[in-house]
Amino acid sequence: MIEARHLRVLRAVAATGSFSAAARELGCTQPAVSQQMKALEASAGTPLLVRTGREMRLTQAGEALVRHASGILAGLTAAEEEVAAIAGLRAGRVRLVSFPSGSSTLVPTALAALRAAHPGTRVSLVEAEPPRSVEMLREGDCDVALAFRYGTGPDAAGRDAWDDLVVRPLLADRLVGLVPEDHRLAGAGSVAIGELAEDPWIAGCPRCRRQLVDVCETAGFTPRIDFATDDYPAVMGLVGAGLGVAVLPALAIESVRPRGAVTVTVEPAVEREIVALTLPDLAQVPAVAATLDELAHAATRAADRPRAAGA
Repeated sequence: MIEARHLRVLRAVAATGSFSAAARELGCTQPAVSQQMKALEASAGTPLLVRTGREMRLTQAGEALVRHASGILAGLTAAEEEVAAIAGLRAGRVRLVSFPSGSSTLVPTALAALRAAHPGTRVSLVEAEPPRSVEMLREGDCDVALAFRYGTGPDAAGRDAWDDLVVRPLLADRLVGLVPEDHRLAGAGSVAIGELAEDPWIAGCPRCRRQLVDVCETAGFTPRIDFATDDYPAVMGLVGAGLGVAVLPALAIESVRPRGAVTVTVEPAVEREIVALTLPDLAQVPAVAATLDELAHAATRAADRPRAAGA
């Protein structure tokens, strides 16, 4: 195998005409140059230099190798500089996938901080709910996935589903009740979910819908779901119009101010765990590690903010 360091020595010998002159140019000893040329000729399987008096002359094979050496070494130098820039966070790319309420709350804060600290790092964002976002990570379509899972219900049975991934816990996001402002329980500080058994319901994303049904059935009733939509502002609009009640993650309510609706604390408490996921090898990439750190900082700030109650 031809090594880059041997090519550098060959090019120096070709330029200076001797081992000793090449050694002076390279800052090494003449025997070291001779030894590396022997190793290069062994790798090439043919003589590369012929001694003519006090000078060294390239053979045809040597001329061919020197001709290619400049391009090879230039490309290697460019590659080394690019890798160094990525390692030093002067460059790099991170592909992030997030669920919508994370995209509107945690992600903007994290990416603004990342850009301020490392302006050469580029981040792209697409939206997907888990488990699709986790599939995208495993399929190589993203580098970091912002995801969530519930501690009870269907999610609890698959707690080992992320065992092959690096899991960065970010935030415990409690489900909050949302009722019309003229609802009989609108002024209640805390509401048992069973008190809403006779109300029509507006359900969110399929995963949240399954969680809602599980929580309600545990409380002894099956919710009558009149409307279902993945769009949180639409859920809030339907509740505000008096068409039903809902439970939504606190992050979702934080990202859109409800009109005509008020929030209530629902018991028993149900939380979803917000996490950032990546692959073990990707976790060692500086730009990915920095993104995980900024998402964690954004989650800490979000957890420290007081949550508004009411409309």
